[in-house]
Amino acid sequence: MGPYRGTFVSPAVIPLQSLCSRDETPSKSQGLLLYDMKSSNILLPLSGDTMHAVTEPSASDPREWMLSQRDNVMTVLKSMLAAGTITPEIVETALRSHFRTKHAPDEQPPSSAMPEPALDGSPLYVDVGDRTVHVILSMVKPRAVVFGNFLSDEECEELIEIARPRMKRAKTVDHDTGRNKINPARSNDAMFFRRRENPLVARIEERVSRLVNWPVERAEGLQVLHYRPGTEYKPHYDYFKPTASGTPATLARGGQRIGTVVMYLNDVTRGGGTCFPDVGFEVAPKRGNAVFFSYPLPKPASLTLHGGNCVLEGEKWIATKWLREKEHR
Repeated sequence: MGPYRGTFVSPAVIPLQSLCSRDETPSKSQGLLLYDMKSSNILLPLSGDTMHAVTEPSASDPREWMLSQRDNVMTVLKSMLAAGTITPEIVETALRSHFRTKHAPDEQPPSSAMPEPALDGSPLYVDVGDRTVHVILSMVKPRAVVFGNFLSDEECEELIEIARPRMKRAKTVDHDTGRNKINPARSNDAMFFRRRENPLVARIEERVSRLVNWPVERAEGLQVLHYRPGTEYKPHYDYFKPTASGTPATLARGGQRIGTVVMYLNDVTRGGGTCFPDVGFEVAPKRGNAVFFSYPLPKPASLTLHGGNCVLEGEKWIATKWLREKEHR
């Protein structure tokens, strides 16, 4: 037995940080993260002589193993940082390199086709058949586009009045069950229209379809949301968490969410913007405008963390369209 309780240490155990030669024998005083090449164990120093082994038999490169541990990454990194085996700068560099080149094996691959407005040549306007929409802002990462003149004043007012009698406390999808439930992070009211439920909804859905080049059938029903003063929707992701137990049932009804269109139905006196905290970006809630953003992979690297800021004065009405990979049922 070697100096680490419960762990076999041989010349094949090396400091992972420096990836020393195979004939180097570590000492307890080194305080380094160790890699046992015989058992393919990563040995994490926890306290004193105690080591924690995490096995990954298929990993040929210990660095690849470390970066592939999506579910355990925070535990691994905290242990490494606490033990002084690695610096924050090394962690950041390694993770950035990793996420630029590959995603974890159990994550869904990016969709082969994605909703995307026809913006080649950076046009000022987009013809959506029954209306000319203005291009106000276009971002590459996150992929987001702000449009003006998407809805007329009359369409906004009519949609609010049709939706108003059906408004109830908004719910979100429970990741564990796949069912809708009240979420304390979301304090507004909401309702859903069925696809093509009435002529106005059908017209708006067709316009969204033409704007982002995505079939009407590959989207959820139009949702209308109402925010009173003091209500908000805290920052969140629209995609379904891939590792959650309730996600398979949700995906069976149309695949993953891959894009969102938010339409603003009234002018908010103060507050109520749509914020993207990861990029310091906020869309003002201007009546008739819309924002589109997409996320080809259900992961934070999409930079689509977003929220509805608290309404400080007045009220806020929006309509949301979530786009799916497949026909939504």
